[in-house]
Amino acid sequence: MPNSNATPWKPSTDSHHPLAGWFHRNKDKLWWLHSAYALILGMGVMWLGKQNFTFLRLAVVHLSFIWLSSLFLPKLLNHPRVPPRWAPRIRLLINFFNKNLYQQMLFFVLPVYYASATLGSRNAVFLLLVILSAILSTLDLIYDRHLSVKQSLTAFFFAFNLFTVINVMLPVLWSVSNTRAMRASAVMALLGFLTLYFSPLQSRFRRIAVGVLMGLLLLGLAEFGRPYIPPAPLRLGAVEIGTGFRKETLQVASPLTELQPTQSVRLHGLTAIRAPLGLKDKVRHRWYMNGKPVCASPSYNMTGGREQGFRLWTACSFNDILPGTVLRLDLETEGGQLIGRATLKTRRSWLSWN
Repeated sequence: MPNSNATPWKPSTDSHHPLAGWFHRNKDKLWWLHSAYALILGMGVMWLGKQNFTFLRLAVVHLSFIWLSSLFLPKLLNHPRVPPRWAPRIRLLINFFNKNLYQQMLFFVLPVYYASATLGSRNAVFLLLVILSAILSTLDLIYDRHLSVKQSLTAFFFAFNLFTVINVMLPVLWSVSNTRAMRASAVMALLGFLTLYFSPLQSRFRRIAVGVLMGLLLLGLAEFGRPYIPPAPLRLGAVEIGTGFRKETLQVASPLTELQPTQSVRLHGLTAIRAPLGLKDKVRHRWYMNGKPVCASPSYNMTGGREQGFRLWTACSFNDILPGTVLRLDLETEGGQLIGRATLKTRRSWLSWN
């Protein structure tokens, strides 16, 4: 846990060696080049994250190393046997390892969140935060001079990324439902924040106040902020809307690509949900007309691992459909996380889904 009054290490410029002098003059440019390299490497990790989820097991080691190194680094730097001139070098070395571990984890889970997010909806906000966090982990100058130096930023950055990774790891590796995974991730993020944020020099009142405030923030995120978080690793595989449904083949009869104005119509919606083998959750459909809720189905038990995806179908009746009316079908978890949606509009022929 870095000391809030610490200053980043700046190499001495009193060396007369030409190569050392050139390095000191261009050190910031070299760090930016390294950041660009880390960003490119992160894109490769993103590809790996789309191929095999089992690599998430390594995240336990990554998170443990970051937490322990951040927790004991101040004690090591303040140890009387550590020469003062070695303290900034040790900090720089630990930062190098921690940045690389952050990059591997965040760029690995980023495509998982992207596949589960519905662009244009509220859960795209969390996706943007994960992207921002992943990019920050590649920016050496910002990480070394700000994130790793200021105690509050170090604790908050670790807590957010701990929540982000555990929230994916639990459903993928241990088949924990999304709602339970989010609650468990919030608790672990709170513990991670408190252990890195508090120091013996802080007053008891400040510890209690910050702990309560952070606890309420994470509790609110887990209970009321679910619509803003993609239900990773659940994702929408396919969707169809039509005026009929064949139960024997589990297919929509005459799927619609346009909807004509009419006094009344009964629509059937079929969605296919992609989920890892063994993952169980509850999902439901919600139908809307011009943004207003019309129908809501019960929550149905979903089991992952099916080749064609877990298919859920429901029906809803609509009245007084005028030109320009927009009908919408939302697929969401029982906890209110949006998996995907389809929209059907009159007057123009289009059915879009993501």
